[in-house]
This record gives sequence, C-alpha cells and structure tokens, in this order.
Amino acid sequence: MGDGGIFHRLTEISAGGVSGRGPSALCADGLWAAALDLIGVARNISVITGFYIASANAPETDGPSGSVVLARALMRAGIETEIWTDARCLEALSACAESVSFPVDRVRGVSDEIGAAEQPNLLIYIERLGRAADGAYYDMRREDVSEVTPPLDGYALNGVSRVIGIGDGGNEVGMGNFSEALRAMMPDYARCLSSVGADVCVPADVSNWGAYALAAALSREGGVWLGQTEAEERTMLEALASAGAVDGARKEKTLSVDGFDISKQIEVVSSLRSLL
Repeated sequence: MGDGGIFHRLTEISAGGVSGRGPSALCADGLWAAALDLIGVARNISVITGFYIASANAPETDGPSGSVVLARALMRAGIETEIWTDARCLEALSACAESVSFPVDRVRGVSDEIGAAEQPNLLIYIERLGRAADGAYYDMRREDVSEVTPPLDGYALNGVSRVIGIGDGGNEVGMGNFSEALRAMMPDYARCLSSVGADVCVPADVSNWGAYALAAALSREGGVWLGQTEAEERTMLEALASAGAVDGARKEKTLSVDGFDISKQIEVVSSLRSLL
C-alpha cells in the first residue's frame, strides 16, 4: 500500500464519521502528509492539550492519551518534545504519561505568560479550545467556559511557532481553518466555533484518534511502530479515571472517551497498528 493508500486509511480509521459530528468530514488525506512535513523540519515540539469540563469539575479523557502517545512517538523518532497543559489538567495528564513511562518531567503546567523565546518551533494542539470570534471559549453545549480555560491558544497567535491542530468539535485550536465550512455545517453553533487557525488542522471523530493516526503515520515513515499497544490504551484510561478525569460526553469516570467505550478505543489502536 503506497502513501496515498495509507493516508486514506488513516482518514477512514480516525475520521470516518462514526461520531456523527460534522467536522471529521473535513479531514482530507493530504493533511497527514502536510503534518508530517512540518514535523520533519521541527527541531523541538510542544504538544498542548487539556479540556476542563466545568460542570464536572474535572478534565476530560479526550486529549491526554492522544498527547502522550504522539509526544512519545515524536521522542522515539528523535525529536525533542514536551507536553504542555494548564494547572487544572496537569495532574490527570501527568498520571496518564507516567502510566506508559513517558517522562513526567516533560509534562509541564504552563500559563499564557511564557515568553516567545521559550516557544518551540512547532506546536501541536490536541483537543485544546480556541477562542471564538468574541474572544470567549465555548464547550459543545454552547456554554462559556472561559473561566476555566487559560488562553494557551495565544501561542498559536503570536507567529513564533508553526502550528498543527487536531480537534473534533469545531471549537478547538486549528478549526479556524474551516470556519466557513463549519458555519454552514453547524449554523446553530456558529458563534461558538474557534476562530484560531493553524498551518495544518486535522479534524477527527475523536481528537485522540487523530493523534494516534499521526503517530501511526510517523511509524510508517520510520518502519517501526511508535504508538501504543492495546494494553497501554487501557492503562492510560485507567490512570486518567483514577486521577479524576471524566468522559466528556458522559461526565463520568469511565474507561471511555467521548462516549466510546474502551473496546472502541482498542479497535482504533489495532486498526492503526495493522497498517504497519
């Protein structure tokens, strides 16, 4: 199977439409190659994640696992990598990282005050809210969650770093690339859509899956699997639940992500591993 076929399969697996949400329909096969091109010239990378569910007083399970898997794959590929999040999401993210032996000292709680000189030359946002046109941050219920969302999307706006975004709802960093299409697709949600774009944005059914697929693409290039095992997928979700993270759709501490049970997460991992 050539690169074109592999990229098509990545799209089918991570953005096939099973979530029933519209944004994943905007995923194009060429986005994987574009993301790999940016990674290929990066000297150091920060992966930024963390979505705090205000109504549950807890971070969600979508984002941490994808960030840990992708950051670990980047490190295995020889690229200096850290994971950044805000203070509310740090404990759960650190637990997820530690559960699969990702160096916890490379997981950082940051604010919007980091100077430009400290920024890496590539940022990869995974399931991180981007501000809407009115400057506020919104969840999928159209609730303003700015109070619990430090503006880490600001790093994507200052022009210092190249940016890759991975999201699934239209309100994440990077989704500003598809503003016109998303407004037509989701007219009732239009005012809540992220206005923050990226050099490359990859829409997915579940943001974790987009990150897993990008790790699989890196694996294909290197000829060795850089992602997680099926057992590690379960281990990460168990660690997140123990640290208080909740399924963003169910608002419960379960081994699930965006309403999809552990069996579906493992199916996605197995499908991606089979590509190598």
